Amino acid sequence: MGHAWSAYVTNRDTAPDLYNLPTFDPLYGFPEGRQERVMVATQEEMMKAQVPLDRRDYCAHLYIAWQRCRRDNFPNVFACKHSKPEYDQCEYEDFVMRMKEYEREKRLLARAKRKRLREEKEQLQD
Repeated sequence: MGHAWSAYVTNRDTAPDLYNLPTFDPLYGFPEGRQERVMVATQEEMMKAQVPLDRRDYCAHLYIAWQRCRRDNFPNVFACKHSKPEYDQCEYEDFVMRMKEYEREKRLLARAKRKRLREEKEQLQD
C-alpha cells in the first residue's frame, strides 16, 4: 500500500514509469562504467524449450536446465533438487537488481525535480 500511495497519489512526478525504459543514462554516475547484463539463452533456445513468456528473463537458461532435468528424471523429480535453488537464487538476484534500478530512477527523478525547483526559485529572485 505504501508504494501505491507514494507512486500514484503523493509523488506522481518522481515515481518511475514501470512500463517504459529508464529516462536517465544507465552509465550516469558510474565513472568506470557498468557490467552489462547478457542473456545466456537465445530466443531460439527458449522457443525450442517452450519457455513461458513470463519466464523469459536473464535466468531462462537455468529454467531450461531445471525443466530438462525434470523431464529426463521424470518420476524421480527429486533428483533435480540441485537445479531449483540455482534458478530461485538467480530470480532473486534479478529481482534485487530491478528494484535497485527502480530506486535509482526514483532518486534521479527526485534530484532532477529539486534542481528544477531551485533554478525556478533563482529565476524568480533575479
